[in-house]
Parts: sequence; C-alpha cells; structure tokens
Amino acid sequence: MAGYLLMGAVSSASASEVHADAKTPDHYPTAPAQFRATYESLKLPQGEKMGLMGGTFLYDINNWLSLGGGGYGALAGQRGGFITIGAAAELHRQLGEHVRVNTGLFVGAGGGRGGYTLQGGGLMLRYHMGAELMTNGLGRIGGGISYVDFPDGAIHSFQPYISYSYPFEALVLPGWVSFSGGESGTRGNLPIAEQEFSVVYRRYSIPAGVLTDNGAPQHRSMGLAGVEWDRYLGDHLYMKVESEGAMQGKSNGYMQILIGAGLRLPLWDGGWLKFSGALGPAGGGAVATGGGLLLDGQLAFQQKLSDHLFAQAGLGYVVSPGASFRARSVSASMGYHFFSPDVQGDSVDAADLAGYQAHHFRIRLVNQRYLKGAPNWRAHHANLNVDLLGFQLDYFINDWFYLSGQGIGAYRGMGGGYMTGLVGAGLHLPVPGTPLFVEADALVGAAGGGGLGVGGGLVWQSDAGIGWRLSDAFSVQASYGVMQAAKGTMKAKVLSLSLGYLFTLPVL
Repeated sequence: MAGYLLMGAVSSASASEVHADAKTPDHYPTAPAQFRATYESLKLPQGEKMGLMGGTFLYDINNWLSLGGGGYGALAGQRGGFITIGAAAELHRQLGEHVRVNTGLFVGAGGGRGGYTLQGGGLMLRYHMGAELMTNGLGRIGGGISYVDFPDGAIHSFQPYISYSYPFEALVLPGWVSFSGGESGTRGNLPIAEQEFSVVYRRYSIPAGVLTDNGAPQHRSMGLAGVEWDRYLGDHLYMKVESEGAMQGKSNGYMQILIGAGLRLPLWDGGWLKFSGALGPAGGGAVATGGGLLLDGQLAFQQKLSDHLFAQAGLGYVVSPGASFRARSVSASMGYHFFSPDVQGDSVDAADLAGYQAHHFRIRLVNQRYLKGAPNWRAHHANLNVDLLGFQLDYFINDWFYLSGQGIGAYRGMGGGYMTGLVGAGLHLPVPGTPLFVEADALVGAAGGGGLGVGGGLVWQSDAGIGWRLSDAFSVQASYGVMQAAKGTMKAKVLSLSLGYLFTLPVL
C-alpha cells in the first residue's frame, strides 16, 4: 500500500539502553483492533451526488475508546480523485453479545476534482453514529447516520451509511522494548503471518483516444510512485493494499488507493509468479476516472535477494469502468519480506516470542505549514500559507538512522485537493543527559493538486528539527525545512509540529 494509512524519538539513551535494566515481563498484552470499510452517498451543490468509500484502522485504547487513522475516496458520481486522509476517534459500547453501538469523529485533509470552491482549504470533518451486528466469525456488519462537513467549502451533507468491520488482535508493544530472542534456531509456538512491504514505481502507457476530464487528449504516459503492503493468507493467497501518486507526465495530483487479492505460485527456490486484481478510488490531475472507481490487474515476477529483501517486476492493465481512462502498466519494486505473530486472545507469553527480533517504529501525527518560497509557487491565492495534516511512519534501522514515509493533505489556505506522499531517510541524534534529540531527514516522492505548481508531480523535501521524549512511548517534535518541485514553480519553506508514538513490533 499501499497505503492507505495511515501512521517521537528516543531519549538521551538509546532504546536498548532505556530498557536494559528493565525486567522482562512474563507476558505482553495484545491490542484489540479493527479495520472498517464504509460507504455513503454525499449530497453536493446543485443536487449532485458523490458516492464515498472509507477505510479506517482503529485500535482500542480501553473498553469504550478507539483511536486510529484512515481515508475516504470517491467511487461514484462525477468526482473521481476526491480523496482525503486523517485521524479518527470513536466511542463505543457493547449491548449484549452481538450488538455494538458507536459514535465518532474523523478529522481529515484533502479533496480534489472541484477545487477550492467545492472543498475550500481541504479540512474534512465527518461525524457518525451507528450500530454493528456481530456475525458468526465473519466480522461485523452495520450502518448508521453521518454528517460530512468541509467548513470553508461547499460540502455540508447528512446521510445514512453502511459498514463492515473486521476485528483482530494486534501485538503492538508501547515504547521501544527489547526481549530475548531465545536460543539460536528456536522459535516460539505462536502461529505466524507472512507479510511484505515494498516501494513501487509504475509507468502507465496510455493509448490514443483516451481523453482528460475536460475532453482534451490525455498525455500518453504517466509515472507514479508509492507503496504496497501484502498479507498472505496461506502459502499462495494474499491480500494487498497499495497507494501511488503521479510524479512524471502531465497529471500531477493523480492518486490511486487500491485494495485487492492475489495468487502466488513458486517457480524455483526464491522465485515466484504473482497474479493479482485490485480496485479502489482513483483520479485527479484531470485524468478521466468518472466517479473514481479504478480496476487493476497485474502479473508480476518476484525474486528473493536475501532473507528479507526482494525485487519485483510486473505488467498490468488499469481501466475506469464507464469513463475514458485506461492504460497498460509496467512496474518495478523493492521490498522487505517478514513474518509477525498471528495473535489471538488478550496476551502473549514472553516465551512464545523466542526467535523474534524487536523492530522499533514511530508514527507521527503531523501538522505542517507551507510558507511562500517563490512568487509563482501557486496558481491562485499565492499570498496564503497552506496548512497540512497527515501521518509519518519511521522505521529505525538502528539508534541513529531511520527510514521514513509520509502522507499529508491540505486543510487550510485554499489548497484543498493538494496531497503528497514521500519516502526517504533520516538521522537521529540524542542530546546526552537530556530527553532532547535532534533530527534531519530528506524525502522524495509525488505531490499535486490544490493549484500548487509541482510540474509533473516529482518533489523533494528536507527538514531539520528538535524533539522532546515525553515518555517511553510519546514524543513531540518541531522542525523547519524546504519543499520544492523538481520541474515546477512550487517552492515553500516548511514548518512542522508533530506528536509521535513509539512502538515495537516482533518480527522474524
């Protein structure tokens, strides 16, 4: 995935030093979680309708509160490319064995296909109240009422929605903990879940006759960058989530979020053939995806490079049913293959984590402000700052270096519809004897929409800042940087403030 979702720092001592003297617990608690998909039809000005699909990951903080992140994208109507991402909170209560009631709030940023006259600065608020019915081991089906509001735009819609929720248990350990890997060659008794995460480059070859959403000929090629996450259900079947945005061509602002399934067949030791199909919201950049639904089919070859690393190359075809857009695709990706515990119940014995390694992550809720860095950095409202909201996920290779991915969208400054997805790396330096740390990172990726002059969509960003480790699991950070388009007029100074949550995942 990509994506699709969603989501600190260390103190003066490293993570291993922080916990070196802590007694290893006998067991680790699991976190109840759920993935929820929703669908609703929004009422827009002039009687227009827009079908909106949502996907949200929620983690239970206690028996009445859940927090998480997610996104929404247009699937029906005339607004293909209308996509938002953000944070979610929900209150819930169990009524008997099978019924659960809930009410919640989503605060997001984005938009698209309508400009600032439709979504204003891009801030989206979604309130909901509903109920769910537990099925026999197949998740929860539900529905309710929702209100979607773009406060400085023209969308203010009240409607019913339907939902499906899949509950699961997650072993997400707060803070950066370490645990014994057990004797060499041994592994605990937990069942395992096979997974892959990769960085993807795609190139679309678009046939003659494909038109943009304003009737002009579509540019014949488009380059996209993004991420993909695969989760295997056995030796052959897998589920996938991916997200990509345009970075080459003449369709900056185009984005797609696809969910699907696939089949993996072995060719030889370390080599596989993979077939997959996916669908989801897509559009922007004047690409004619109609209501927003995109269908994707792929055939790929994957080769193992080491115990964890792999390379993959593929061919595919995408089409928007009922709309003009279609294209052949070629793709290349580099990824990381791993196993994690497939947990059930409310805790895991420490002995069952024998053989696992503790991998340290940080997810940050990020607020950024773009300040004008060039006279013609925007096509409109050039003297307004642009405020953005999103998430940044960091994986720490060691105590000083990390890999990073960021997804953010505009919510204020009449830049509604602008979104960016970046990947890169950073340097982390604790300040000895204090809870302070200094960081610097460099990111590159795709951006577009909202009238910002990003050319074909390829952008880079560099930042440096200082942070404070509030506790083992939380941190705050402020930074200053520069964002610039590789072949466009967009240049901005970037102020960032983030709240980080540090956590550990056991990985084989």
